[in-house]
Amino acid sequence: MARADTRPSPSLPTRRPDKLGLREVVAMGIGGMVGGGIFSVLGLAIAEAGHAAPIAFALGGVIALLTGLSYARLGLLFHPSGGSFTFLEHAFTHPNLAAIGGWLLLVGYVGTMALYAFTFGIYGSAMLGGGSGPILHHLLATAILLAFLGINLNGVRSSGTTELVIVAVKVAILFLFAGIGLFFARADHLLPLFDRGYAGVIMGAALIFVAYEGFELIPNAIHDMEDPQRNLTRAIVWSILVTILIYLLVSTVAVGNLTPPEITKYKEYALAVAARPFLGQAGFLLIGLAALFSTASAINATLFGTARLATIMARDRALPKIFGLMARHDHVPWVSLTTITIVTMLFVNFADLTVISSFASSTFLLIFAIVNWSAWCLRRETGGSGYAALVGLFLSLASWLALMAYLCRNDPRNLYWIGVTYLAVVLAELLFSERRLLRRGLR
Repeated sequence: MARADTRPSPSLPTRRPDKLGLREVVAMGIGGMVGGGIFSVLGLAIAEAGHAAPIAFALGGVIALLTGLSYARLGLLFHPSGGSFTFLEHAFTHPNLAAIGGWLLLVGYVGTMALYAFTFGIYGSAMLGGGSGPILHHLLATAILLAFLGINLNGVRSSGTTELVIVAVKVAILFLFAGIGLFFARADHLLPLFDRGYAGVIMGAALIFVAYEGFELIPNAIHDMEDPQRNLTRAIVWSILVTILIYLLVSTVAVGNLTPPEITKYKEYALAVAARPFLGQAGFLLIGLAALFSTASAINATLFGTARLATIMARDRALPKIFGLMARHDHVPWVSLTTITIVTMLFVNFADLTVISSFASSTFLLIFAIVNWSAWCLRRETGGSGYAALVGLFLSLASWLALMAYLCRNDPRNLYWIGVTYLAVVLAELLFSERRLLRRGLR
């Protein structure tokens, strides 16, 4: 695999009128995180952490914040075009390590898109009355993926201003839900705080960590950003802090308004059900529309970004060359888009919510641990002390181990399939690399 030049890039231009301002970049980060995960994994968090579900979200936010600082330092050093994959290329001397990390990142994004499509399908089915049961859910999940495959194949993009408007509407709905719902929350639903024990908080945080995936996309926009030396770190920190606040408020209202039987029955769309006690059916529909709106935009952005990552990896010979093929008339990476969509459709139609969420959370906990390790290894180049990266590394690995323990105890079959998937990813990359090395030797 060809390695990129490891020297820091020259200073970036600042203050151009066509650049993204701090508000747009913060909106990008919030939009990436509050993109559908909270609408579906909230029930999982409450089921595992009980009354302490808000603390589980806070713990996940701490890990995200520490990792976000690592992304900011590495982003300012290398000005990436391939995000996490670029960081791994610079941090590790062995090309296979960066390539395996890149392949792992791709399957992680497939997992998050499957989660978004699953959420779209389950909320759409619930809003339509769920008359066709699982069939309607799977049809809607598949349809939304195919719809955005078509849109991306046509080369449609959204601007920073559009993303700002989308995020503003979505956040306004969630703050409205939280602001009204706090007045109706029942104390006996919130206390005692650790009704499921301390271990439940850690398990809950690990299981729903995918809800914080998305801030790592911010460094990818560094070349389109006003004053990146000042705004990159601020955008990452502010987007994560705002997201933590949203999750704390929303999870507190949900816990305070739902009974344990309701959480068990409506786990997959608990957030919409939590709006019924104080907003009635209108609240259910409002949250449902927000979920559909959020997941749709998240699928669109993630599909485009993942296809772009696959194209960059193919250019750097970390993926087969075919993934870099572009349509001649508009340079759309059609092979990457189509392949990623097909794999996501298979995942979303053959796995349940717990499997999809735990797989995506597991993958990004591993990726974030590797990025924190990269920031620690490159601490002299980034100019930081590296201790935040070291703590982020420890917490990411600890949460990943907690998630593995949860699956081992509660769902060993799914743990087996996750392990098989990771093994297949590693073997596929190694076989691809060895084939390339063999060809070089024959020449």
